Amino acid sequence: MGTFEPGLALTASPRLRRRQRTDRIMRAGATTAAILAVAVLGVMIGSVVVHGASQLSLSFLVDNPAGGALVGVAGGGIANAIIGSALLVGVATAMALPMGVLIAIYLTEFATPRTARPIRLALDLLNGLPTIVTGIFVFGLLVASHGQSGIAASFALAVVILPLITRTTQEMLLLVPKDLRDASHALGVSRWRTIIGVVLPGALGGILTGVVLAVARAAGETAPLLLTCSIFSNRTTLNVFGAAIPNIPIDIFSYSESPFPAEHAKAWGAALVLIVLILVGNLTARAMLARQRRRIGGH
Repeated sequence: MGTFEPGLALTASPRLRRRQRTDRIMRAGATTAAILAVAVLGVMIGSVVVHGASQLSLSFLVDNPAGGALVGVAGGGIANAIIGSALLVGVATAMALPMGVLIAIYLTEFATPRTARPIRLALDLLNGLPTIVTGIFVFGLLVASHGQSGIAASFALAVVILPLITRTTQEMLLLVPKDLRDASHALGVSRWRTIIGVVLPGALGGILTGVVLAVARAAGETAPLLLTCSIFSNRTTLNVFGAAIPNIPIDIFSYSESPFPAEHAKAWGAALVLIVLILVGNLTARAMLARQRRRIGGH
């Protein structure tokens, strides 16, 4: 056996040097991929800002498109599209929220692991389903027999955001300490009253976070709307059962397909407004989620 000499420098074995090289290569590859992803997003957002910033003004946000039935007319705004998008997303949220919360309660409080596993798998598959497939499904279910309408578009958006609301609500319910449930049951409170009076209030902030995140996603969906509510209109309407419900994604699509430069400029401006709305919604949801996790984790 060799003797240990403190003054002798330690040398890395060939295997260790190979592992270190592999580690540096993987770190460099992962860093490069992250930088490229952020760069692509930055270029895209920068392009929209450069082309759309000139359109932003108070009149662009509060006025309807100029020209009435005429096309290619400069001026006007997208107020009708903003109102229409809010209407469609609001109705979709009203459809998806109760069902999503009830599914999450069932998975968290009542379902056995054997029952919950396929339901969670179905929700994950639905969450990853291309939205154009959802649009085709709703087209065959509602549009083919009753024509395009705002309610069909809202139903399609509800299908898109249902798994997001459900999974977020389930995560928040699981974060509620089990001790609160046990304490309520020890006092003789029934299971349903415990859920309604203890569990749901404790997870309310997280549930609202999921709703905000779902609303931000629904606001930017275009594919389902092309098949369910793509009739262009310059008017403001609150009739969700009507065929022509203006909304921002369809306005962007319609303006971008126009041969007139004035409408191309409107498309860029509408795209910038939509990006800002989605960005604000996502940042708000993440801030609310972080706050809720800290609050629940502190108990």
